[in-house]
Amino acid sequence: MSTQTIAANATGAGPAYPTPSATTDRAPILVIERNPALGRALTDQLTADGYHAELARTQDDARLLAATHPPRLLLLGELDATRGTLDLLESIRSSPPNEPYQQPWSATLPVIVLSARSQAHDLLRAFEAGADDYLPRPIRYLELRARLRAVLRRSQHKLGDWPLEIGPLTIDRVGYAATLHGKPLKLRRMEYELLLHLAADPTRVFRRQELLRAVWGFRSEGTTRTLDSHASRLRQKLGAAGEHWIISIRGVGYRLI
Repeated sequence: MSTQTIAANATGAGPAYPTPSATTDRAPILVIERNPALGRALTDQLTADGYHAELARTQDDARLLAATHPPRLLLLGELDATRGTLDLLESIRSSPPNEPYQQPWSATLPVIVLSARSQAHDLLRAFEAGADDYLPRPIRYLELRARLRAVLRRSQHKLGDWPLEIGPLTIDRVGYAATLHGKPLKLRRMEYELLLHLAADPTRVFRRQELLRAVWGFRSEGTTRTLDSHASRLRQKLGAAGEHWIISIRGVGYRLI
């Protein structure tokens, strides 16, 4: 398989982290593949395309990795057991929906099966077991990437509760919390709301009036310093590690990076 590398070119004063688009880029992806060469080639290509990709070679490894970094999509390749792939897929689909601590993944986790078998009955069994898509080997990476993005888009409406990750910054939309380099940020409610709004499109410059309306519900900007004071406190808390977040664009507004 050929390696496709996309270089990210950061501009401005913010940290040079890949920019996520609407919940698809930078999505955490877990690759499960017993063949280390195939698995590593695939994770390298995904990483070059801006995804956070991890490789597991067994079911046990996959469960440990998923418990530590919950994946947004699973690329399920060949496992040692004859029915290893389908057994794992059926296990995922039967995960108790209200008992998240018994399984490291949700029953609705998107799964693409990558198989050396290309017969119609193999494809049928995979879909009956719960696959969202199926690709026979040899795999053309550009096709896989296109299918992966399509699956993520289709499942996007289910992903609103997934953490939002921008470099070392993670925003937990369920827990109403944020961490930077793994350390919790002590944010007031409106500081968190401002951070969440800016993180939705981190390199975009949000106009002052837009932020005041979206975050505070103000109908007009007036002479309030609310936005500036919150942005200043948020910048100080995010800048504790020496990085520059919350960029002010004079006379316009703010962006995150």
